Amino acid sequence: MFKFFKDKLKGVVDSIKKGVEEEVETKEVKINTNKVNTISKKKETTKTNVSTKKKKEKKETKKEVLKKEIKIEKKEEEKKVEENADKEIPEEEKESFFKKIFKKKEDSEKENIEEELTNKKEEKDSKKGVSVFKKITEKITKFDLSEERFEDLFWQLEVTLLENNVAVEVIDKIKKDLKEELTTGKIYRKGVEELINETLKKSIEEVLSVESFDLIKKVKKKKPFVIAFIGINGSGKTTTMAKTASLFKNNNLKVAFAASDTFRAAAIHQLEVHADKLGVKMIKHDYNADPAAVAFDAIEHAKAKGLDVVMIDTAGRLHSNTNLMEELKKIIRVNKPDLKIFVGESITGNDCVEQAKVYDEIVGIDAIILAKADVDEKGGAAISVSYITKKPILYLGTGQNYDDLKKFNKNIMIKNLGL
Repeated sequence: MFKFFKDKLKGVVDSIKKGVEEEVETKEVKINTNKVNTISKKKETTKTNVSTKKKKEKKETKKEVLKKEIKIEKKEEEKKVEENADKEIPEEEKESFFKKIFKKKEDSEKENIEEELTNKKEEKDSKKGVSVFKKITEKITKFDLSEERFEDLFWQLEVTLLENNVAVEVIDKIKKDLKEELTTGKIYRKGVEELINETLKKSIEEVLSVESFDLIKKVKKKKPFVIAFIGINGSGKTTTMAKTASLFKNNNLKVAFAASDTFRAAAIHQLEVHADKLGVKMIKHDYNADPAAVAFDAIEHAKAKGLDVVMIDTAGRLHSNTNLMEELKKIIRVNKPDLKIFVGESITGNDCVEQAKVYDEIVGIDAIILAKADVDEKGGAAISVSYITKKPILYLGTGQNYDDLKKFNKNIMIKNLGL
């Protein structure tokens, strides 16, 4: 299983990886350009600070000149005061004289305060520039894709998934998960392929994580335990039923067959061959008999003989055949099986998924067995059918022998996909 799918998936992951790396390189160039611009601005700030310092020195020189002028004017005024000591000076002129002196002093102090505030602001701005630069360098290790670029790259993967019979609902989930990883700043410059593979692995794990159960343990809880095997013609239903009977016998469980496929004489004969080989009691009626009645008699026989399991072989029906599906509903309604197992042909891909979905809607299914999984190189049905029906896959049919029934293991499935 998955040989074709695995090869195609590896190729498309490599292609996406290449596309992501090209996008990352483009973003790196932009970031490095911004980094250069930031350094240039920092240099300009340094030049500005040097220029401001020179201006400050010039201003200090002007202040010294001003102070000298004030001292000279003060001496001249004092001299005038001494010369006119005997004269009376009006109060208004006195006030004017002192205002001039103190005004010049206030102006000088004001200039000093303004310069000090300017210098502090420049120093703060310089530090802020360094802080912004630090944030930029911290962010350059992570990237994201634009949604438009993601759509372009995912299209290749979407086509591959469709080619390998993966259901649309599963593709939508994979797309959603991958988009979240690649468009929200989680891409590192190195490890793009690892991120893509890990995301795909996680998505498929979740798709396959439908709650399952141990069939043998479940069967041992009731006596007789009744199981109906349902599915379309040619899906491998009767052979799968025989393989399951062999599994039960290997676990010391006594089994009876109900030959409820009375629409084909060959079906009764086929099941009888399996019953003889396995040493299992088979209850049958004539060709065209009531299938529900055959199943009923088999259950009564199991009760009388103390058998553990009754396995009902139903006629294969196309899910679109309304009349035959009504007959199946009658078998289920009359005999009330404890478990309804859908047997699907793995190689039919999306058809298998659609059949399981319709059978579940009409009669309700409890579990799934996929036949012919050994010749399925795509494997889309195995990935999709549980996710769509919310019912577990119990076993995979992997050959024609009775022991060719492998317990479903999602970890092996993921490993076979190369993830």
